[in-house]
Amino acid sequence: MPARAIGTATISFGLVSVPVSMHSSSESKSSVSFNMLHKKCGSRLKQQYICPKDSEIVARDETVKGYEFAKDQYVILSAEELKALEEKATGMIDVVEFVPLSKVDREYLEKVYYLSPDKGGERAYRLLAAALQETGRAALGQYAARGQQHLVLLRPLNNVLVMEQLHYADEVRSTTEVTIPDGDVKPAELALAKQLIEQTATDTFEPQKFKDTVRERVLEAIQRKVEGQDITADVAPDGGTKIIDLMEALKASLTATKPSEAAVKVS
Repeated sequence: MPARAIGTATISFGLVSVPVSMHSSSESKSSVSFNMLHKKCGSRLKQQYICPKDSEIVARDETVKGYEFAKDQYVILSAEELKALEEKATGMIDVVEFVPLSKVDREYLEKVYYLSPDKGGERAYRLLAAALQETGRAALGQYAARGQQHLVLLRPLNNVLVMEQLHYADEVRSTTEVTIPDGDVKPAELALAKQLIEQTATDTFEPQKFKDTVRERVLEAIQRKVEGQDITADVAPDGGTKIIDLMEALKASLTATKPSEAAVKVS
């Protein structure tokens, strides 16, 4: 069944325009949501806004939006002012430059969309996808939607143009914010770690081999509850004896992965 389009846009690069339809690249099923209920009667609860100063419930039509520019100090913007500040949705994906795809760090990735050619854009669509594939480059540009301007990257995948919505540079934290204590890597431990990697390495990415077993277990438990059964905690799997010594942990990992293969000898 073809993916349903969630919107339309036009890719613009040079004097070429490519009308496209946008499709969500994924369907998230990772979380099982629960509603808050009243313990006494089981009714679903509703959220309310409460003013801590006046100790009263505030109706939605009595609320305004404000930006905190200093501690407990706000500037209030009206609905008209907020509307005027919104980025106008032009529907244009304006390509600014073409960059090597390998140079785009993955931490910038936020969302992914698939693009398909819209009416009249088939030839230009195929041309852009082929050109990006041949050059190993991706198109970097901006796209305005829902009052915001997004940084986007266009890249080919199986003859399909993929639009990746990226974080702006000031939204991505630097790795320098992560403190790593000084230390060294022992050659013997590195040899064992490399052998462990090689023993479990594959040449292809096959995500279909993995399932969200936690989600499946939660849904199964919920179904049992619906059917009137009690949900009891399963016995926690034995994690085994913790190995504190790094060298011993590596050796044990190698043995557990492929018992038939001998581990690297260390002095």
